[in-house]
Amino acid sequence: MTTVDNNLDKLAGHGHHDEGSYLTPKYGPIGTVWDWMTTVDHKKIGVMYMFAVLFMFFLGGFAAIALRIELLEPARIIDGELTGAALKYFPGGGGENASIASAGNAYNRIMTMHGAIMVFMFIVPGIPASLGNFFLPLMLGAKDVAFPRLNLASWYVYVFGSMFGVLSIFMGGVDTGWTFYTPYSTTTAGQPQVIAMVLAAFILGFSSIFTGLNFIVTTHKLRAPGMGWFDMPLFIWAIYSTSIIQVLATPVIGITLLLLIFERVLQIGIFDPGLGGDPVLFQHFFWFYSHPVVYVMILPAMGIISEVLAVHCRKRIFGYRAIAFSSLAIAAISFLVWGHHMFTSQGELGAMIFSFLTFFVAIPTAVKVFNWIATLYKGSITFTTPMLYTFAFLFLFSIGGLTGLPLGALSTDLHLHDSYFVVAHFHYVMFGGTVIALLAGLHHWWPKFFGRMYHENGARLGCLLVFVGFNVTFFTQFFLGTQGMPRRYASYVDEFQIYHVISSIGSFTLAFGFVVHLIVFLHSMFLGEKATQNPWGGLTLEWETDTPPIEHNFHGDPVLTHGPYDFDEVVPPGWDPKDYPLPEPAPEGSKH
Repeated sequence: MTTVDNNLDKLAGHGHHDEGSYLTPKYGPIGTVWDWMTTVDHKKIGVMYMFAVLFMFFLGGFAAIALRIELLEPARIIDGELTGAALKYFPGGGGENASIASAGNAYNRIMTMHGAIMVFMFIVPGIPASLGNFFLPLMLGAKDVAFPRLNLASWYVYVFGSMFGVLSIFMGGVDTGWTFYTPYSTTTAGQPQVIAMVLAAFILGFSSIFTGLNFIVTTHKLRAPGMGWFDMPLFIWAIYSTSIIQVLATPVIGITLLLLIFERVLQIGIFDPGLGGDPVLFQHFFWFYSHPVVYVMILPAMGIISEVLAVHCRKRIFGYRAIAFSSLAIAAISFLVWGHHMFTSQGELGAMIFSFLTFFVAIPTAVKVFNWIATLYKGSITFTTPMLYTFAFLFLFSIGGLTGLPLGALSTDLHLHDSYFVVAHFHYVMFGGTVIALLAGLHHWWPKFFGRMYHENGARLGCLLVFVGFNVTFFTQFFLGTQGMPRRYASYVDEFQIYHVISSIGSFTLAFGFVVHLIVFLHSMFLGEKATQNPWGGLTLEWETDTPPIEHNFHGDPVLTHGPYDFDEVVPPGWDPKDYPLPEPAPEGSKH
């Protein structure tokens, strides 16, 4: 860092403080690296998590692009040559013995790599471990999380688990699919790499549990004086609800994956019917964890949207308590709906019950969407990049939710089950929901992270490319699914090709949008304009700290004097009252 960078507080108008930001190096290059490696500062751990999960997103995205290139043209054998399959150049995909099956095996390995990395190494830890770690203590007015050393341990557990996942790729890859369904995962070839990938997911579960425990205790015990439960920002409610799911559900998948490893290594009959096991039992265990974990992915995203929407509309959030309680309701009901992943392998009564519960869990989600839209009404909307991503979220997540209805209905699910319709629905919820909200949060809090603004027009261009590319990629797949194209197939009949070509073109546009964002963020870090304390005019406590925050977050102990969304009553921290005129108070005796 240069001298100018080290004096960022002075340039941002906070020169009366002597304490440097958390980014200010205290030692030389080697000492600084060691300081970051051994830090218990939640902000540094959050930043390290952020770069790690974004790197995993890059790896998973690379695999996705490889799949879309392969699907531009179906794999087929012409004159003894495997054609139309770009993945024939991957190990096991081509050569003298090339076949449709060998191309399919290569496709399966890349597809498993994409799914496992995106789910276990990116989207599950993505928001809680990065933005949650950085901002939860700040928003609560705390100096750090409740257990700083446990927080550092969760980071190293995440790194250790991710290393096992990447190791399995270098060992030749895994072709079981990211769900590791038995008996295939217990009998397929490639035992070492299958065990390595399953062990990676097992280890990563401990990181989730540590993080969840830390956030629950921090929320209970370290709130600023004056902050009651219903004075907390909605992002905290979302992270708190997420943490409950992480702590209660993650041990189930841990035990399940451990049993899978035992069966594979010791030939114990648990899931393999050839050994007297029950393969459907694995699905029950897996989805009992993995459906609640869908809400581990989406609940923090919903918390981000609540924060961004209120700040960039400069309006009190509509239905604060309804949104807060809906987060807890989603966490509770999410444990009851795992069976809808197995409509085709269970009895009629069980299918009816799980179908009802699937529709029931949509109610608290719909409450959130209604309240967000009501918040927009008569708001002073500023069309910044975070707000544009919020609009994108509302549009894409609504499509994801509505397309879940035919999958929750038994009659239509029988046709759409395991088709590309499911792929499109899943990505509209997970990518159109979680990733889009993560991008909204990154742009919203980027100035607080690094003390610099980004190029707004460049970020808007990236947002447009991501939005258009995403819709072209995945909306097309709804048509593929309704016409009968199964998911996870490396080849297909010719009439599906036009849809795959359009979908692949969309994926390239989407990737280009992320390249634009990468350029914008790199430019911001090195050449961006210095950020003020509170560039957007937020009222939550993180905007009352310096930019970037000092090592111990606050100069003294913050005391809460107003609500997180009192935009019509309070001038935001760091703002001149002349630049933020409050509405005239209503005459006495009139209705508010």
